[in-house]
Amino acid sequence: MINKLRFYISLLIARMAYLGIKLLNKSSGTSFVGMLALKVCPDFLKYCSKYIRNKTVTVSGTNGKTTTSGLIAHILETAHQDVIHNLKGANMLTGIANVFALNVRPFKRFDYAVIESDEAYLTKLYDYMKSDYLVVTNLFRDQLDRYGELATTAGFIQNAIDKNPDLQLILNADDPLVANFGNNRNAIYYGFENVEYMQNYEKSNAPTEVFNCPCGRPLKYLKQFFAQQGHYYCECGFCRPKCDYPADVKIYDDYSVLTIRHLDIDFEFKVNLVGLYNAYNALAAIALAFENGLNQAEIQHALDSYKSIFGRAEKRTINGHPTIIQLIKNPTGASEVLKTVDLNSNIVIAINDNYADGRDISWLWDSDFEQLKNARKLVITSGIRANDMATRLKYAGIAQEKILVEPSIKKAIQLASKDANNDHITILPSYTALLKINKEKLHD
Repeated sequence: MINKLRFYISLLIARMAYLGIKLLNKSSGTSFVGMLALKVCPDFLKYCSKYIRNKTVTVSGTNGKTTTSGLIAHILETAHQDVIHNLKGANMLTGIANVFALNVRPFKRFDYAVIESDEAYLTKLYDYMKSDYLVVTNLFRDQLDRYGELATTAGFIQNAIDKNPDLQLILNADDPLVANFGNNRNAIYYGFENVEYMQNYEKSNAPTEVFNCPCGRPLKYLKQFFAQQGHYYCECGFCRPKCDYPADVKIYDDYSVLTIRHLDIDFEFKVNLVGLYNAYNALAAIALAFENGLNQAEIQHALDSYKSIFGRAEKRTINGHPTIIQLIKNPTGASEVLKTVDLNSNIVIAINDNYADGRDISWLWDSDFEQLKNARKLVITSGIRANDMATRLKYAGIAQEKILVEPSIKKAIQLASKDANNDHITILPSYTALLKINKEKLHD
């Protein structure tokens, strides 16, 4: 009874704190309120789970968590389900608690919770909230100072899975590290059989991780789509699992067409997001939707109305200029984003090295910035590491006269938008640079 009282007190304090934040215009409040709720009631999230009447879906992995969870939530909401979701991507315990603290009501119940979780915090989340589904997108080398090597990140997720024996896994079959989570478990696999690019693009020269089979031999590939994603096998018999949701994809400049086989029927979906990496995100979300009984028309209706979230191929208009904002944070993710950059646009690359970005910026040298060498206009570097980024671009072969250093992110975007011709702008920020952009009073 005392703990339940603490829960209700924490809700009250959280709401009052949020009102204070909004009145003072001090913060977007994506984590502070959750931190207060957990301080007052350490079991806060355990009580929150009682407000979910149907299913809880968790999404984790190195890249694509925010987009995949956003797609899932939007598909469910469009199908008239009541969903609670950490939309803004605050995916540690405080961020997750924040969303519940601001949305839980004593007599209100949600049909679904869709929770994006940081890989390292997933096991802690499962201490308080059991999940019905876990969607794992991929595992790429990311923030070595926080996560260590990939085996460490995989270990975080495996520990979380082990805590939740009834968990239904939905796994990317094309990633050998992710597929391996399905060993001796209830797993559903999705993946691409064929990938076809419908426009010219340069194959990325970014370094690719070399993965060994559990037997110790290096994996071989029949098809390799990017990084370790593809159709892998080993002489010992280890290979990519058969997909429950196999798909073909055609990648266009700013959308993709997926043909997904389900129940021996081919279903075609148009996804208005750029790049193969987003096609993977959409395939994961569609698989989850099919598993929960939604049909093709319901899913496509949601895909048609989906708006990109907070820097994930987010489209805005700044000072009259069509602008696309794409988060970059590790070598594989950045290299895939760089494939999609409009080389006729003014480009801003804003790199910080705050804790949430990762202090180690060596990933800049493993990312394929050479894909910008034919940029036709300004490439402006900004953020705390503006000079380091400019040096990287110099060695990528970009002409010095096209590189401009402006540490102030706001001024850098203003410079990119000074052109009177309404040219497009591309902004590629690291995580805290993206937060800064979101807070700036830019004219849309």
